[in-house]
Amino acid sequence: MHKSSLLTWLLVAGLSASAVAQQAPEKIKIKKKRGAKTEATVAPAVEPTPAAQPAAQIDLAGQYGQTITQEDLRKHLSVLASDAYEGRETGEKGQKMAADYLAQQFKELGLTGPVQGSDNPYVQHFTMERSTWAEGGTLKVAGQTYKWLVDFYAVGASPFQQETTVQPLFMGYGIEQEGYSDYAGKDVQGKDLLILLDEPKSADGKPLLGKDGANSKWGTDYRAKAALAAEKGARSVFFVDFNPNSNFSKSLGRVSQYVNRPSISFKDAKPGTRRSAFFVSPEVGYKLLGSNAAAVTKYMTSVGQAGKPVAGSFKPAKIVVKAPKKVEDFTTENVMGYLEGTDKKDEVVILSAHYDHIGVINGEVNNGADDDGSGTVTVLEMAQAFTKAKAEGHGPRRSLLFLAVTGEEKGLLGSEYYTDHPIFPLTATVADLNTDMVGRTDKDHEGKGDYVYVIGSDKLSSELHEIVLNANAQYTKMDLDFRFNDPEDPNRFYYRSDHYNFAKHKIPVAFFFNGVHDDYHGPGDEVEKIEFPKMEKRAQLVFYAAWEVANRDSRIVVDSNKK
Repeated sequence: MHKSSLLTWLLVAGLSASAVAQQAPEKIKIKKKRGAKTEATVAPAVEPTPAAQPAAQIDLAGQYGQTITQEDLRKHLSVLASDAYEGRETGEKGQKMAADYLAQQFKELGLTGPVQGSDNPYVQHFTMERSTWAEGGTLKVAGQTYKWLVDFYAVGASPFQQETTVQPLFMGYGIEQEGYSDYAGKDVQGKDLLILLDEPKSADGKPLLGKDGANSKWGTDYRAKAALAAEKGARSVFFVDFNPNSNFSKSLGRVSQYVNRPSISFKDAKPGTRRSAFFVSPEVGYKLLGSNAAAVTKYMTSVGQAGKPVAGSFKPAKIVVKAPKKVEDFTTENVMGYLEGTDKKDEVVILSAHYDHIGVINGEVNNGADDDGSGTVTVLEMAQAFTKAKAEGHGPRRSLLFLAVTGEEKGLLGSEYYTDHPIFPLTATVADLNTDMVGRTDKDHEGKGDYVYVIGSDKLSSELHEIVLNANAQYTKMDLDFRFNDPEDPNRFYYRSDHYNFAKHKIPVAFFFNGVHDDYHGPGDEVEKIEFPKMEKRAQLVFYAAWEVANRDSRIVVDSNKK
């Protein structure tokens, strides 16, 4: 905690510099005694009042950053991550309760509700579409019928509401990167693709496309392949895992509870933008390829040996698939509070976090204290600190938007809606500092000092990156871990939280994150497991970085475009 001078204390207490300066020491009083020499009786000495310091010398950032406390963080989090909020599932009762709580907090802080035409100016309503898999899903290959949630399942959209005959196109591993492309010379527009999960491996089992023998994003996350297929215009993807160490039935047992949960998408989504991914058992996969285990193994070995795609001899069979979904509309909400700046008020800095979580699964409430209750209450506390500064005459030069978004767990939907329907022009948006999971410790940092992962700060703006580094060096002095900035990071965290929807529009971003722990997306993510001293320091770091971005003379530059 930074020490402050008497003048600084008096200024904070509300006394002006001139009033302080007018408080002169008492005058010397002279008195005489009969028959004695004249004595001078001096009143107790008062040190001269120090000259007023220029505002630039007063550490205002440090002063107001200290108002972000673990006690206040705990107070808000104990509400939002309580069972009463039922895990804050997007579109459900608990999410609505959380939206009301956040709107009320922003109002009580004195922030402006900037949403015009809304029944609540702190709330941005929008319509979504909720879909659930209906009964009657079947898949037929070569005259044999396979069962839904036994032999196959799907996530995302379904283009097969009625029985549809499909001629899949085999696309190997479905990978495209420098030096390796399964798509080269192939037109997949409107096609249904058959793609192998995993990635090419050498004879000793090491991935060929990752960094230093580690898995690449292609081998750890099917979503990278699904996104690429959608980008190429494919209608659907059928994934199959032929890895002998995999167990389809066991995997299905783990994911079935999520498959049965509603999926959410924009009601006005453009045709072809809703991804469709089906997963089939190895038995079904062999049928689809018209092949067997030996031939498939030979193919995968040949790709590994060549280090590039090779032509397969497979002739995929036609399939008849039916995967109906029930669809209904609902509304959900982003919540925001606005603090107008001073001389640069037309420029806006956004401080964001998602306040939704995954709700109730199998009767257990998933309260999401860390994910992302921790980020949400960090935004509330930063709002408190900035509004206090403004009330005391030290408001930010640029305007601030405190943005709590919905639908992150469903695909970054709330932040996507905001960037497609911005309250303030994206051209006027200087940066987004996003906080998602800042209350726990991951396994890589157990037993070590205070840390936080910072992701994306150098992707678009070298100045934003330096601001974060300098704020930490001056105030919080944590280990800043940048490992997830690596474009080859198989976790792809840069693409997995709400800052990314701003980065897509070339708005500089920084994402603050504590890493994944055993309670991630589980019922054990509770308030009592939050490490509030660490969370307090991380929240203060975001505030200090935001203070500099909001108050510096020039807008931070966009001088990079890193992957």
